[in-house]
Amino acid sequence: MQKNLVIVESPAKAKTIEKFLGKDFKVLSSYGHIRDLKKKEFSIDVAQDFKPDYEIPVDKEELVSKLQAEAEKAETVWLASDEDREGEAIAWHLYEVLHLKPENTKRIVFHEITKTAILKAIEQPREIDINLVNAQQARRILDRIVGFELSPVLWKKVKPALSAGRVQSVAVRLIVEREREIQAFKSEASYRVTAIFLVPDADGKMVEMKAELGRRLKTKKEAQALLEACKNANFTIEDITTRPVKKSPAAPFTTSTLQQEAARKLGFTVAQTMMVAQRLYESGFITYMRTDSVNLSEFATESSKTVITDMMGQQYVHARHFATKTKGAQEAHEAIRPTYMENPTVNAPAQEKKLYDLIWKRTIASQMSDAELEKTTATIGISDVNDAFTAVGEVIKFDGFLRVYRESYDDDAEQEDESRLLPPLKKGQVLVHQGIMATERFTQRPARYTEASLVRKLEELGIGRPSTYAPTISTIQQREYVEKGEKAGEERSFDTLTLKDNKITDITRTEITGAEKSKLFPTDTGTVVNDFLTEYFPAILDYNFTASVEKEFDEVAEGEKAWTAIMKNFYEGFHTSVVTTLAIKTERKVGERLLGEEPGTGKPVSVKIGRFGPVVQIGSADDEEKPRFAQMKKGMSMETITLEEAMELFKLPRKLGEYEGKTVTIGVGRFGPYIQHNSKYVSLPKDLDPMEVTMEESIELILAKREAEAKKHIKSFEEAELEILNGRYGPYITYQGSNYKIPKDVVPQDLNLETCLEIVKLQAEKAATTPKRGRYAKKK
Repeated sequence: MQKNLVIVESPAKAKTIEKFLGKDFKVLSSYGHIRDLKKKEFSIDVAQDFKPDYEIPVDKEELVSKLQAEAEKAETVWLASDEDREGEAIAWHLYEVLHLKPENTKRIVFHEITKTAILKAIEQPREIDINLVNAQQARRILDRIVGFELSPVLWKKVKPALSAGRVQSVAVRLIVEREREIQAFKSEASYRVTAIFLVPDADGKMVEMKAELGRRLKTKKEAQALLEACKNANFTIEDITTRPVKKSPAAPFTTSTLQQEAARKLGFTVAQTMMVAQRLYESGFITYMRTDSVNLSEFATESSKTVITDMMGQQYVHARHFATKTKGAQEAHEAIRPTYMENPTVNAPAQEKKLYDLIWKRTIASQMSDAELEKTTATIGISDVNDAFTAVGEVIKFDGFLRVYRESYDDDAEQEDESRLLPPLKKGQVLVHQGIMATERFTQRPARYTEASLVRKLEELGIGRPSTYAPTISTIQQREYVEKGEKAGEERSFDTLTLKDNKITDITRTEITGAEKSKLFPTDTGTVVNDFLTEYFPAILDYNFTASVEKEFDEVAEGEKAWTAIMKNFYEGFHTSVVTTLAIKTERKVGERLLGEEPGTGKPVSVKIGRFGPVVQIGSADDEEKPRFAQMKKGMSMETITLEEAMELFKLPRKLGEYEGKTVTIGVGRFGPYIQHNSKYVSLPKDLDPMEVTMEESIELILAKREAEAKKHIKSFEEAELEILNGRYGPYITYQGSNYKIPKDVVPQDLNLETCLEIVKLQAEKAATTPKRGRYAKKK
């Protein structure tokens, strides 16, 4: 009988832990959850206090049998899944499914995979915390109720195959509302006035010093008047203030701040950050990566102190203890940090190295001295004008934590750099300008969310927890409610008035504004679903409701509230709303918008969500003639499309003429514009406009496709419906709906039907005898 069986949830984690434990311990992985609610069924018995009906997925059955057999052989079973609610639930499911006994089962937790932490955990085992399990169950069941009851409403009212989720729907709402703020935004112009003064430096050499007027001027007329007044004005330094400024480092990383900073500094997506951090954790390089705590252990602060002293000197050390401000902070009880502070780098793949470097620098910086700066502000008066210029300079007296790390912000581009040193100045000093410029500037519209800024907003509102941010953002993109994209900037003209050599010049320049990269845009489907849910299920989409539910889950985790009470309280009103909404009959389809009438016929022209996305419709279902439909182009929006733009879409299909006795037609379908000729279709390249493509260009594309198809087709045996084709990965046989690879040493052109069928038979037999691997099946 083996002494100890340790069960963790990840094979990489098992491998690392096995190195620290002796021969008396066997470490196996559960590959995540071993059971869950049934996929295609509601699986919740509302009448029996919302009792969940769990099942072991087919691909986990073999694994469960193996774990069961190993558990029966062990004297003690150690459940070592992660220390958050999800990990506690995994431990509980293992306990239930493997029929473990309390006397030989121990629950251990650790937030770093180091020998010290593992051995310490084994010395301090505990029982499964059923309150944490119930908090996880409450979230899972509430989300299942919302998803299973709301989705059929969307299928009936909006379009088939849609789905809804509690946190995901709120995230979509944030993105839709931001988009509407942007659409409604009206930019206002003002004039920013800057001056360049020539000032002697410490060596008497004349250098340029930039200063800015203390306010923005509202009109061009005001800017013109100021520059006229400056023609004969004297400029004198009226005041100089120098004050010390201290900058303190940011707290060590939590899940959300790591996601935000990795996006800004490394360009990682939220999901990518979590995947890379997971690998670092499982390799024993960092502490647990799902946490909203900024606390550091005494071990971490002491080892940081040693590292800082050795690398930079005692004057750079400043031990700090950060307080967690996030409402309902839970999960692991320490910030994300390197397990061994003395390792500034790790031997790992490039992405892991980069993320580790970021975590190490942020942690070390948090235990370093403040940066000490000196900020000088000079006020420059203008004679006979009740206005003044201000010149600002900043010099670092002691770099402190800035030697290691500077925090990034979402609006870095808009931040002025003041880290320039002013030349020596004295009060009463008369200055001579080299030029004064009044530049027309415009108020900036609200910024669209990036993945990182959406995480920050969700955290601010108290929506979701560390484990939910990445899957939420991935899900809303997979469901095509939101898409990550780019927006080309638009050209805008602006005026610049310049006073130089006592003359004012007025020049109109142009600039590109509003260009965006990797921003989150709502799709038309996302917008329609959001509007529908906001109207009929306002409680689900309410930010306060979503945040208050998170608080209730926290109360369940603390043992202060029964999870079934939350379900009862929520379900009664929610289920009634679902039934009522399903019964409502509306005149128009949800999201449908009337644009006007078709010129000539007077038929209604509208936009709505069709089976394959947004479409324009001419006519109605009640007409004798069937309605006509046109797919909307990429970049068009149901909210902003005009009648004129809609009518343009019906100019397709257009006939170009005849080629080889058959009509050549340009059309547009679900997958974009195409050429149709002799019952065959050729996709139109993106750089060709379907409204302008010529007959010559179309023939060229038709012939190119024929040539490609001829190269693809090697041989065919019509009597057996078998073909030999050239594919992306080389030649292959296609037969009865399946593909079969041709061995490398065989010349495809030389194959006859008998040999082809032999290859098919051999490969089919091999496939039948090779056991299929499940998603979680362990590779040998």
